[in-house]
Amino acid sequence: MRILFITSNRLGDAVLSTGLLGHLVDRYPGAALTVACGPLPAPLFRAVPGLERLIPMPKRSFARHWLALWGACVGTRWDLVVDLRNSAVGRLVPAGRRVFHARAPELHKVEEIGRVLGLAAAPSPRLWVDADAEAEAARLLPPDIGPFLAIGPTANWPGKEWPAERFAELAGRLTADDGPLPGARVAVLAAGPERERARPVLEALGARAVDLTGRTDPLTAAACVRRAALYVGNDSGLMHIAAAAGTPTLGLFGPGFPEIYGPWGTRARAVISTVPRDELLARQKASPTASGLMDGIAVDAVEAAARELLRPVARRRDEVVANACKASEIGPSS
Repeated sequence: MRILFITSNRLGDAVLSTGLLGHLVDRYPGAALTVACGPLPAPLFRAVPGLERLIPMPKRSFARHWLALWGACVGTRWDLVVDLRNSAVGRLVPAGRRVFHARAPELHKVEEIGRVLGLAAAPSPRLWVDADAEAEAARLLPPDIGPFLAIGPTANWPGKEWPAERFAELAGRLTADDGPLPGARVAVLAAGPERERARPVLEALGARAVDLTGRTDPLTAAACVRRAALYVGNDSGLMHIAAAAGTPTLGLFGPGFPEIYGPWGTRARAVISTVPRDELLARQKASPTASGLMDGIAVDAVEAAARELLRPVARRRDEVVANACKASEIGPSS
């Protein structure tokens, strides 16, 4: 069986589509998969079970990237085409069955994507992290790093970025002696073009920082972040990677739409600005370079959400210690 899976050129949307791809992997074991997506998210798919071909699609003028994809796929008879871009390619290549993405604005994107195949349960995003990504993460992270905090202080648009000084203050509180991650290091991640915007956070953190800015592709970032005790970041593709990796994840939202694009998973939460969204969107419309759109998120609110998200982890750890002590009939402080 041959399956063509056409997904997003945007990192976040591509991550959110991995649950549907995972469903296909499970539903059709042994199928030969071809994945077409943007160059940025392409590394996320290189270790997908059954992958026969990965086709990155850099944008070209006059939509020539679509013509190139059609040329790469038209010579194959596909048993199933899943086209999340709703493109002409999905309609014009030979296929036994073809399904397309349809907008459902009332749903979270993960639920909306699940409707493509009529799934009753939303397919949670998943990542396939290969040995190369794990090895690179091991090289980038200090060998004695222990439990650490990961933060993503940038986004694809500066208006979605929480102030750098608040990220630094939050990291200081969470890693203080009385914080939930006492003495922890802080890994700072950002895409290469966003590196300069992350610099104020790195400088504020000083020796506590582990600088991963511009040093990871999406799959290596996943391998790094899934080792973290907690991830806190703006609404971005990296936020979705952290949630898909199973790391407790806090996403920060100002003018964005957490009900549609919030981090997905039982260990993921969104912290929303206290400034009404309509007001933020009006400010954004009046000035596309408007600043201060994330100022309605207080450090206190993010710290409280982080502590709450980490509490089940701490409780499980305490239960393990208590059970071990009971089994050996010694007290925790013995």
